[in-house]
Formats: sequence, structure tokens, C-alpha cells
Amino acid sequence: MTRKATTKTQVVAAFVVVGALLGALLSACGGSPTSSSTTASTSVPTYGLKLQMAIPALMKANAIPGAVVLIKSPSQGNWSDTFGTAVIGKNVPMSLNDHFRVGSNTKTMMSTVILQLVQEGKLKLDDSISTYEPSVPNGQNITIAQLSEMRSGLYSYSFDPGFNATLDNDPQKAWTPQELLTIAFSHQPDFAPGTQYEYSNTNIILLGLVIEKITGMSLSEAFQKRIFDLLGLTHTSLPASTDASIPTPHAQGYQFGTNVATINSYAVPPAQLPAALDGTLKPIDNTDANPSWAWAAGGAISTPGDLATYVKALVGGGLLDEKTQKLRLDSIQPTVPGQTKGVGYGLGIAEFAPGIIGHDGQIPGYSTFMSYDTKTHDTIIVGTNLSATPVTGETAAVTVAKLIIGTLSGSSLGGNPAAAGSTSTTAG
Repeated sequence: MTRKATTKTQVVAAFVVVGALLGALLSACGGSPTSSSTTASTSVPTYGLKLQMAIPALMKANAIPGAVVLIKSPSQGNWSDTFGTAVIGKNVPMSLNDHFRVGSNTKTMMSTVILQLVQEGKLKLDDSISTYEPSVPNGQNITIAQLSEMRSGLYSYSFDPGFNATLDNDPQKAWTPQELLTIAFSHQPDFAPGTQYEYSNTNIILLGLVIEKITGMSLSEAFQKRIFDLLGLTHTSLPASTDASIPTPHAQGYQFGTNVATINSYAVPPAQLPAALDGTLKPIDNTDANPSWAWAAGGAISTPGDLATYVKALVGGGLLDEKTQKLRLDSIQPTVPGQTKGVGYGLGIAEFAPGIIGHDGQIPGYSTFMSYDTKTHDTIIVGTNLSATPVTGETAAVTVAKLIIGTLSGSSLGGNPAAAGSTSTTAG
């Protein structure tokens, strides 16, 4: 789940850096962190051989401690590998069975259940949120669809300075949805509903409460019954707000900078960047920080294998009927007028490049990326134990995913609409 905003200058820099490195990385010949694959090279697809050398170089250039990659490609062959370390300062290999906090990938689960309720006739996308939560400012003019599509205009509580200070000073605090909404509603809305796009966690907290009211069960139970059990996702969960643990195995999760210091960007100050890259400046270990503040917007836990199964059903079908699935895919629209074709956001779903659809997630300590290509049917999963690269502030898993997509398909990731502050074509 992405919490911070990224400035236009930082975003452009991110894409320039990755673009400039891509050619060199594809011919890179090693360095730390290294691949921990034991697969014979003769059984690795051609693209996998390239990535085995390029990913470690990219990780080193972005201070990413560890990464897990899982790719399913019907035309080019399946490939998976792990890189780097699960614990900074120690040689602890990452594992394909590792559990990750998946951040904003949780938003896709949220909107999936909302759409299931729509197809069951229990909810309408044009219902106003005030029907379910009367306290929402201007709620009578904000629809369920606008919340899911990030077009409500409601201020995101996760940018509030006091909120971020509490995250730093009391990382084990178990937040309630009402506490989060109180913070959000203490700020004026950012714009009139439906007039523009802005990524806001407040939207998704509200949808979580809607689901609980309609189903009569906790959000965790709704996810379990309607998604996890249906797809056989035995390693995926939405923990209770009092549970800050992660199932084993898992890597330690890191973030450069405090939450207060990184409200506007995860990029470290230029003067500190050399120290971050050479290991002198250590990131903060956020492994055991309570993620209840993210709840419906980013509190889920999963594994690469489960995410691969999930994103295929999310994009290719299997969670909604055919009509509702088409409605969801057709809902994707540019986040700004005139945006590059094939980059947009819809009902809890993002398109990163033409036909490459899914979401990403960033939460202090971890980042993940999942996509399914509607043309080639390739599935890409990336998990890292770093929130964001200190170089540009971009989500670490997205940085790796860009390299993978370029190597696998020759396409470039047009942008990351599923990011806080996403008001440009290349928001990351």
C-alpha cells in the first residue's frame, strides 16, 4: 500500500534512472545481492537468465535487501527466483514461501467483495456513501463507485502529520476505522466528487465498513469466505487489528526514514543517499509494527504463490460473473486527462501498461507487485522487504517489476496509478 506522495520531479527522475539502467542491467554480471537459485541454467528460460544477472544489480543500486520473483508465462516458460537477504547484515536467503504484508493489493480484495455484493443485488455502485455512513462530509454526493475508483475527493488520513507521528511513537497501536475517519474528516475534502483522481486510503476504509454492515460479518471473515476459500488461498489473511504478527517464514521488513520524515516522499535527502546505498545508513526495521492503520486499505498478508493465483482470477476472471468482471475491467480510466493509453485506475484495479493489469502494495517494511497480462496471460509477482527505494522514493517492488516487464515483453511500465499522490501519468 502506498502511503506517501511522490513529487513530479521525483517521479520523472525515477523513470529516467530505471530507463538509463535497464540496458546496462541486462548485461550486468553479478554483485550483491545475489540470486539464491539452485536451478540449472539449462532449465531457466532466456528471460530468466537475463534477470538472474540484472535483478541483483538493480537491487544494489536501490538498496533493496531481498526480493522474491515468481513469473508464470505460457509462451516463454515459468520461472521463479529469490535474491538477497531476509535480514540485513546476515546471510539469510529469501524464500518463495515467504509471507509479505501486501499493502494496497488489499484494495483489490475490498473492491472485489463490493462488486460481488453488487452482482448479488445487495448494493449499487451509484449508492451514496451517506446511506451507510452518515458522518461523511458531502457523503450524499459521493458514490460507492467514486470511492473504489479514487475519485471521491476525500482527504487521505495517512498524510496527516499527527497520525504519522503516532505511527512512529506508538508502532503497536491498534487503530479503529472510526479513529482513522475522524482524522480524515478533520480536513477539508481535496476536490468535488467525481471531478478528478486522487489516491486516498480514506475511501477504502469506508468501503470496509460498508461490507461489514451489509454482510453482517467482519471484513476478515468476508475476505476469507468470498475470496480466500474460493481460490484456495491458504496462506492469505486479513489479521485482526490487535495482531501485528506475520506467519513464518517471512523476511524482516525495512523502511528508510520515519513516517513523519517520509510523508512527502520515501526518497532520502541527497546528502544521505551515498550512505544509504553503501549500507552506512541503516533502514528502520518495521517488521512488527501494527498495520491496523491500513486495515481495508492495506492490511492483508499473502505469499507469492497465493498472489499469483489471486491476480489471475482478479484480472482473468473467477471471482465475479462475466458481466460484472467486464464492468470492472471497463471501469479503468486515465488518472489524468490525456494520460498515456494503457495506464489507469478503475474499481480497485490498476493498469500499468496496455493489458498489464493488477495492483501494487507498499507498507512500512514491505512492498509487493502483482500483474496479469490479458494478451499473453503472463503473471508477474514481486515481493521485497523494503518499502521503497531511497534513490527515488518509488515502491521497491515496482522498481523490480519495471525491469521484469521490460525483459519479459519488451514493454515499458507506463506508470503506477496505484500510488499515493497519483495525479500524473508516471506517479510511483
